[in-house]
Amino acid sequence: MACLSRHHHHHRSWLTSPDDMLQRCPLSAHHHRLRDDDAEPIYLPSLSSAYRIFPVYAMGAPDPIWKAVRDEAKLEAEKEPILSSFLYASILAHDCLEQALAFVVANRLQNPTLLATQLMDIFCLVILHDKAIQRSIRLDVQALKDRDPACLSYCSALLYTKGYHALQVHRVAHALWHQGRKVLALALQSRVSEVFGVDIHPAAKIGEGILLDHGTGVVIGETAIVGNRVSLMHGVTLGGTGKEIGDRHPKVGEGALIEASATILGNIKIGEGAMIAAGSLVLKDVPPHCIAAGIPAKVISALQEHDPSLTMKHDASKDLFTHVATNFIDEKPNGAQNPDRNEVNN
Repeated sequence: MACLSRHHHHHRSWLTSPDDMLQRCPLSAHHHRLRDDDAEPIYLPSLSSAYRIFPVYAMGAPDPIWKAVRDEAKLEAEKEPILSSFLYASILAHDCLEQALAFVVANRLQNPTLLATQLMDIFCLVILHDKAIQRSIRLDVQALKDRDPACLSYCSALLYTKGYHALQVHRVAHALWHQGRKVLALALQSRVSEVFGVDIHPAAKIGEGILLDHGTGVVIGETAIVGNRVSLMHGVTLGGTGKEIGDRHPKVGEGALIEASATILGNIKIGEGAMIAAGSLVLKDVPPHCIAAGIPAKVISALQEHDPSLTMKHDASKDLFTHVATNFIDEKPNGAQNPDRNEVNN
């Protein structure tokens, strides 16, 4: 099987200049929108911004992530001989990251009537013909390695991280959905939901450099849009209100951080670089670079960080969150003061 990582050059030649990348990368962030031609344009960040945040993987160049995955797998096989067959079958027997990812995910999703060989054929056929997905699978695993302190290596991310797996299967299902193969796309969604506990509709549009940390309980609706470099913690819902039809799900701007168990409902906008506090219920637009918290969520502060999704500083505004929680307890529905206020503050 032909793979993009078969060309061998000096191991640092992949780190191209921005101008060179414009010529070599067919999906340059400088001038391309998120893939779907039938949708409202969702533009990726400027090239200079993307280049500063992530290494740029020009298609056809040597693949540093795949090299790291293989090197790590070899070391792990030496340290844990009992895993040597597993590591060989999952990584070392393959020629490129695309093929290894397809093998790993297919084996996790297989069942008696949906065979791993069939799933691997589907995944490879889509991924190896879609350069946007090839780029995204690398930027997503880089996001996981950079932002999740529990991620030990690229190898462990590829092999074990279900949030990453669910996201990559969604990318395949999304491509199938727009090829008109909607039944197959929905079958993959259903299987991912069953196995990983992550439910992303195949029509949802998701950018690159995305972190689904843990992934458990994440629900993303049909018309939702998630921009580049967003981090979503476990239990996040991007849902509808139950009354709307058509375009009815949230639009999350790039660089946003959505913390654990946050629920965002309706066709509303979460601005670029915004932070939604854990457990919040968001029913209205949130401006860019602000912190929103509470039930229902209110904007409580401006945010100094440009992309909180990259720093993952969940406690950056602990004092503000404490203030919001105290005020929530202090207020009654009619606006009266809580007589137990002093107890709360003590």
